Amino acid sequence: MLKVFAKRAIKAFGRRWNYDSSYLTEILDETGIDAILPLNALGKVSAYQRSLPASVYHASKIAASIAADCGPCAQLCISMAQAAGVDERTLRALAAGDADELGVDERMAYDFTRGILARDDVSELRAAIAKRWGTRALVSLAYGIISAQAYPTFKYVTGYAHACTRLHVAGVDIGMREQAFV
Repeated sequence: MLKVFAKRAIKAFGRRWNYDSSYLTEILDETGIDAILPLNALGKVSAYQRSLPASVYHASKIAASIAADCGPCAQLCISMAQAAGVDERTLRALAAGDADELGVDERMAYDFTRGILARDDVSELRAAIAKRWGTRALVSLAYGIISAQAYPTFKYVTGYAHACTRLHVAGVDIGMREQAFV
């Protein structure tokens, strides 16, 4: 019975976000509910957003997602950011990897995320973020980065990842620059 509810939830998620979630149904059928339940917990991790404006949180998540996957998972992050009210200009800049077009706060989150993923010294950015929004903001960014990287990694490991695709913001195709990737 739980499997039936899980399939309904997976399909509803896919419909809501215009996202192909069929891979989850296939994994559910092949492995059982216990293999899918941890992804629900990961969704809770992904939803932890405290002390940050939506545009800053999503700038970080989108940067992390594009670094891990420039396909459906990155598009999903963009769609969720758009639903959270993030400005289309910001989303276009993020999708294109055009950091110079970001606002100061979004640029800080973008640079911080790219630095974290590259294992660069981000101590100054970390301190600036903590000073501006507090330690909870760093925790929010950590969870956003982790989740944005985890879903594409899960799909790659299980064989469901897709090649890079053009990302869309409000129905407009956005070309990605080389620097969009870490």
